[in-house]
Amino acid sequence: MRSPVTGIVALLAALLVVIVGYMSLFTVQQTEQTIVLQFGAPVDVVTDPGLHFKAPWNSVINVDKRILDLENPSQEVIASDQKRLVVDAFARYRIKDALRFYQSVGSIQAANLQLTSLLNAALRRVLGEVSFITVVRDEREKLMGRIREQLDREAGGYGIEVVDVRIRRADLPEQNSQAVYDRMKSERQREAAEFRAQGGQRAQETRSKADRDVTVIIAEANSTAEQTRGVGDAERNRLFAEAYGKDADFFAFYRSMTAYETGLKKDDTRYLLRPDSDFFRYFSNPSGKTATETPAKP
Repeated sequence: MRSPVTGIVALLAALLVVIVGYMSLFTVQQTEQTIVLQFGAPVDVVTDPGLHFKAPWNSVINVDKRILDLENPSQEVIASDQKRLVVDAFARYRIKDALRFYQSVGSIQAANLQLTSLLNAALRRVLGEVSFITVVRDEREKLMGRIREQLDREAGGYGIEVVDVRIRRADLPEQNSQAVYDRMKSERQREAAEFRAQGGQRAQETRSKADRDVTVIIAEANSTAEQTRGVGDAERNRLFAEAYGKDADFFAFYRSMTAYETGLKKDDTRYLLRPDSDFFRYFSNPSGKTATETPAKP
């Protein structure tokens, strides 16, 4: 018959085995890498995900192996042309050597502080060698590549690989931006005033040319009209002279009828003339002959 003491010992032994077995197992996630420590000293690094074994007295530290973010506060940098820039940048990095990372910085928080300092130094070195326009417009992509290379080279000693560095914003300080804006505004206003002055001058030249052309055209038209009118008057006189030569009486009659038409208007037919005036010669005699011109009857 088993004694109670034996059962208790067996239970304690089983419990001890369970505890030792539990302390000898650890799990590595797919997003992690694990450092095995023996009395605080690293003895192994496990990067394969799954269930692993260790000595019960050893401890483990999990290190993230995903790409991590480094948000850098805005920094003021002086470009090669002495322009002051406010640069807002960020970086992406991963821990490629967990053991070196643990031995050099120990934690992600400490690594972020160290990388922030290195990133600011790299920004000042690279951007301090180029002009403001180069940073803002011309070669930003190339400059970010140079900054990443320098930061990656310096961060390699901490077991860190820098994946990417990006300049989110690179602007002049607020007071400088306002000054640049005011200068650009003044420059545009000056250019606008110059364009308006040039436009006014060209408009005046165009109006003057148009007025001159109008004067010349009117003068030429008047000259042509006078010439045409002179030719017409000459032709009329020629016709009149020819008609007079052919039939003097009819020509005199026609001239008198024209004079009647012109002189005896519709609304005013009053004349103060003698009845025997030459103007009324055809009223007293249809042939237009006066008494002295009428031949005597035989």
